[in-house]
Amino acid sequence: MASNDNNQPSLIGGHAEYVKGATEATIGNVTGSHAWKSSGEQIKAHAVDTMKAAGERRDPSHGFGTAEQKLGEVTGCKGMAHEGAASKRN
Repeated sequence: MASNDNNQPSLIGGHAEYVKGATEATIGNVTGSHAWKSSGEQIKAHAVDTMKAAGERRDPSHGFGTAEQKLGEVTGCKGMAHEGAASKRN
């Protein structure tokens, strides 16, 4: 029987979820909607947990090295910068 990995954390999925949360939080800030802002912050927190879990399972030899590290530094994503530095060393 084949293994089902659909429930495994994903870096890409985590980043997409973070962008969704950031968008919702921004809408909440602009419109003054506490519900949207709160929802966005919760989504972002869950996304960070997802990315951390995926990063722990990641094989550093399959990263994008310097490009990933620089993108992480530019966007302020410490995890991406760390993963890029780790894959650069391998």
